[in-house]
Order: sequence, then structure tokens, then C-alpha cells
Amino acid sequence: MASRVVITGMGVVAPNGVGLSDFRTAVRAGKSGIRFDPQLEKLQFSCHIAGKPQLDEDLIARYFSALELRNFNSSGILYGVIAGMDAWLDAGLTPNTTAEPYWDYGMIFGAGTSGIDRFREAIYKIDEQQTRRLGSTVVVQTMNSGVSAYLSGKLGLGNQVYSNSSACCTGTESLLMCYERVKSGQASIMLSGATSDSGPYIWGGFDAMKVCTFKNNDTPEQGSRPMSASASGFVPASGAGAFVVESLEHAQARGARIYAEILGGHSNSGGQRGAGSMTAPNPAAVQRCINSALDNAQLGAADVDVINGHLTATAMDGLEIRNWSKALGRSGKNFPYINSLKGMVGHCLSAAGSIECVAAVLELSEGFIFPNTNCEDLHPEVLECIDQECIPQKLIEWEFETLIKASFGFGDVNACIVFKKYHDGQ
Repeated sequence: MASRVVITGMGVVAPNGVGLSDFRTAVRAGKSGIRFDPQLEKLQFSCHIAGKPQLDEDLIARYFSALELRNFNSSGILYGVIAGMDAWLDAGLTPNTTAEPYWDYGMIFGAGTSGIDRFREAIYKIDEQQTRRLGSTVVVQTMNSGVSAYLSGKLGLGNQVYSNSSACCTGTESLLMCYERVKSGQASIMLSGATSDSGPYIWGGFDAMKVCTFKNNDTPEQGSRPMSASASGFVPASGAGAFVVESLEHAQARGARIYAEILGGHSNSGGQRGAGSMTAPNPAAVQRCINSALDNAQLGAADVDVINGHLTATAMDGLEIRNWSKALGRSGKNFPYINSLKGMVGHCLSAAGSIECVAAVLELSEGFIFPNTNCEDLHPEVLECIDQECIPQKLIEWEFETLIKASFGFGDVNACIVFKKYHDGQ
């Protein structure tokens, strides 16, 4: 018999808040974490602003020993370990200190790249014929599965340990994969998450593609403008989000607090056919992904109360709204509430889905809808499909039942997940 699956722990390292408490406060207030980045200006990027989590040495020392930090330079692994460990502890779990792994506990923690700054350091040392000075941790810091390797060792996990990578869908896809593993009975607990490195070596390619904003270098907090007529591109950002996913039966048996239930979801690809390409979504695939997610969750379009969109502050925002409207068959004032976290944090790339899912689950579990920021001038293409009242620009306190979250990524890939409010005893 398939298990019901719930979320019992969360952790987050975001540009506008590190740790669940600070992140919750920032999200409710619509607080931005986007700041001027002098390094981007010095390197003559078009975009001089970024969303970068603020960490200090004392905080980092709580998660890494002095030995682990020797020759360490991987922001993505750093963010992922902090978010993952926080989620584990938030769920009331403890790291395994025995010689036997937790055979029934596993992890899928995704990344787009890993240790890109550390990789650059290694290239220079090799070019300078200093290979022996690379250090013993350069491989684990630069392999894409580095974040799951570090976390698994700290937690002692013995079930599946894996790092997925699907561009901007990575975090949402990770959560779906963990849901499916627990639902099928292959694990009692899975740690889900995704992370993304900071810095010019990961953001430079996007700036070169001219998809990053250039209009608000002097006003960073106004730079990320999802659904806005004056948007000029996304703000590059980074961080990590993490979840403890477990069967309802297992959670109840150990008396765990439950944030929300995962009802189902779907992932697919547009095959870069039709209107789809490496960088543009195939509308037919997006709509199929949304409808298939609802079918998998055994819900109808009328059951959706809130949408947490991908909505990047690019020219694709209008298309995304049209896809939602067509998939759900809802428009005007009949459209659900919709919001985008990217107005506060920018586009966290491979970590976007996980960080945004943390915000979405907080909304659902605590009964509020966070405000959309920087979209006082809504784009005409958005308003062709939905009423402006469906895009709240102030905090709404509202107890609602269902939320659907989607992520769309380079390579014409899509992932969609459906959350339900959990009620004790139901």
C-alpha cells in the first residue's frame, strides 16, 4: 500500500534570510536580499547586483570543523550542508554517531555546479605545474555530487544518496523524487534539497546571454521585477533549501511536527520541439506538466488555491501566466492567487525550486500569502489573462488548503509539485 508523504523539517540559506526564522520574517515582510556586488561591477558585468546569502565565520564553524575548512572554497556545498543539517534538526532528528548507517534514511540533494571557485583555483595550480598542491579535497568539492557526499557523511545515511541536476527544476525535481521514494516504501525518510554556487564564474554566462537585469544597478532592491512591465531580466542569486520528507505513519509514530502533505506532482520535457528550445519552454509541455501533476495528486483545477510560480522577471513571465491560465482553464478574477519569491531573492538557479518550496510550504502551513514585490506596474501580457487582484502586493493572512508549485529550466524541462495543508488526525 502506498504511503502518504509529509514534510517534517525544513532548512534554508537564502539571500534575504539564513535559517527558517529569519527567512520566514523576511518573506512575510517582502524583504529583499538583493545587494550591490562590487566584484560584478569591477568585472564589467551588465548586472552589478546579486542575491547572495550573508554568512559569518561563527555560523559556518557550527557546521564545519577547522580541518574541513582547510582549502575549502565551495559556496554551494557550504549552503547545502547548512540548509540540510538545519532541516534534519528541525525535523527532530539527530546525526548518526554509530558505526552502522541509517539504512532506511536517504537523500537526494541537487546542484547545478559544485565548487566552481575551487575548480578555478585547481586549474591555475595545474597550469603553474603545482598539481601536488591541489589538496586532498579538491575532487569532492568540485564533483557535482559533492553536496550529497558531505551531507551523507555528516548524517550517516544508508539508503539512496544521490545528486540530481536539472537546471532551474533541480530543487522541485529533488522533492518529487524523494516523495516518490517514500511513497513507494523504499525509504522511511529522505532528505531533499538543492544548492547553487555564488559568484561571477557561475553568473557570468547568464550576463553574457543578456538575460540579467541592467536597469537597477543603483537601486538593488528594485532590480528583480517578476510580472513587471519594467523588468529587464533576472537578478543572479544563490543559496540552498532543504526538506525532510517521510511517510505519515513514520512521522506520527515518532511524534513529529508536520508542515504539509505532498499530494503528488509531475516532471517532463518539451523535447525542444514546437516553440520549445534550449532556453524557451514548450507551452504544450508546461501545460501537460501542470495538468499531470494535478491528476497525480487527484485534484482538479478548481481545487488550486495558490500558485507559487517560476516567474523570473524576464520576457517569459507573460507566457508562463498564459500557460497557467490555459492549463487550469481559469482566468480573470477566477484565477488563483499567484506569487513569485524571486522579487525578494532573485533567481537562485539550481537552488530556486528548493528555496521557493520552503516559502510555499511556510505559506500553506502558517496561513498567509507572501507579497509580490516590484510589480506595481504589471505587464500587459499578464493582465490579459488574470486580474490584478490575483497578484497580491501586500501580505494576505488566509488559511487555505492547496498550493501548486512549478519550476521550468534550461533544456526545456519542467517540474510541478502539489502541497496540501495537513490537519491533525486526517
